Amino acid sequence: MTYNYEEGLYINGSWAKGVSTIENINPSDISDNIGNIAQASIEQVQEAIIAARIAQPLWEKTPLEQKLNALQKIGDELIQRCEELGELLAREEGKSKAEGKGEIYRSGQFFQYYAAEVLRQIGENAASVRPGIDIEVTRESVGVVGIISPWNFPTATAAWKIAPALAFGNAVIWKPANLTPASAVALTEIISRSGIPAGTFNLVLGSGATVGDALINSKDINAISFTGSVETGRKIAIATSANFVKCQLEMGSKNSLIVASDADLSIAVEAAIGGSFSGTGQKCTASSRLIVLEDIHDEFVAALVKRMAELKVGHYLEEGIFMGPVSDKAQFDSNFKWIERTKELGGKLAFGGEKLSLEKEGYYMSPTLFVDTKNDWDVNQEEVFAPMACVIKVQDLDEAIKTANDTRFGLTAGIITSSLKTASIFKKSAQSGCVMVNLPTAGTDYHVPFGGRKQSSFGPREQGSYAKEFYTVVKTAYQRPY
Repeated sequence: MTYNYEEGLYINGSWAKGVSTIENINPSDISDNIGNIAQASIEQVQEAIIAARIAQPLWEKTPLEQKLNALQKIGDELIQRCEELGELLAREEGKSKAEGKGEIYRSGQFFQYYAAEVLRQIGENAASVRPGIDIEVTRESVGVVGIISPWNFPTATAAWKIAPALAFGNAVIWKPANLTPASAVALTEIISRSGIPAGTFNLVLGSGATVGDALINSKDINAISFTGSVETGRKIAIATSANFVKCQLEMGSKNSLIVASDADLSIAVEAAIGGSFSGTGQKCTASSRLIVLEDIHDEFVAALVKRMAELKVGHYLEEGIFMGPVSDKAQFDSNFKWIERTKELGGKLAFGGEKLSLEKEGYYMSPTLFVDTKNDWDVNQEEVFAPMACVIKVQDLDEAIKTANDTRFGLTAGIITSSLKTASIFKKSAQSGCVMVNLPTAGTDYHVPFGGRKQSSFGPREQGSYAKEFYTVVKTAYQRPY
């Protein structure tokens, strides 16, 4: 399907041009401009807010089965078109076509799951401490929700925010990342045909400095859900608190994977490969710190390096690739600054760290592994967002857990061990929102809560039934029946 990206804004049920356009460059082939993408003005953002405020009460009162059918229709179409839309996503983001297809399929599952959640909105009754009084506890829509989503999972992250927002009767204004706007237009086109009232869902493309700021500073929005950097998250928290607007923030992380002495080496290596380098390492759940006990350290590193040499880097359409390019030039340049920085600190480059020249000119680099690193180095404390992992050698499990927790972040943490006792100790001790045992740190399910601790997250959890904590407000009603 072809899209008119120059009319890529969707406001009050109609497609519209912006005040300008930007190019959308394919990182696998930088000579390929996917399209010139509309950019919204602040006035158009205000139009979307007004439309959403008018539409939201109507959508909230829409019969349950109509809501269910609309979300089910969106989810079904995403799954049916996952091959086509997965290729579009991979073309603009850089991940392999297989990963793009998988992301679209999972996005469809989010909409299907929340279609079913529409029918599970059941209130509670409580006995009063006062005789003759009935109490009902119900949930109502929070109102108009601004959604600001990232580029690394341009459809999936948006889906796990948009789907519950609509399921619980809210109106949505969506600002996706400017790096991956074509996927946003494609998802919006599907939503536009789902049967929801005009104004219930709006797409405003543009930069954070214009469109983003207009959303987070608005007094006419009831909630903001954001995924991105800590710095931007902090800015949103300050802006929304000034207007008493509810906010939900998913931010950075510096996830660890512990390899215990009794680890199955093959499981440990595959968990490190999948957690550190899939998606070109551009995941908030990536395991960029590999904390390895000293008695298995050398064997693990040798096996990991051997496996890394087998990974194929290439164009998003190329069969058999494990890693595509880095998302854009700014991220590409940042990655190599971190590589040089790690060398300066004394890290030993065990594999990779190279710029790659392939048939098509793109932002290609090899997966990169450093050994002999220390946990207090900035490369092990800041989110790098690259296909790069650093090995930290420790003496025992206590030191490993202490090292894993020694970070300002806390999204995911993992351990590879054959001991139930060790696994139990780790699950209880890890200061992270998600804990993985004998699995990569990257990879979560859609029907259970997702989120972190410390500076990784702020506000209620995302996904599963826990999403209602953010997208609804609780009402307690007292009634004397006579």
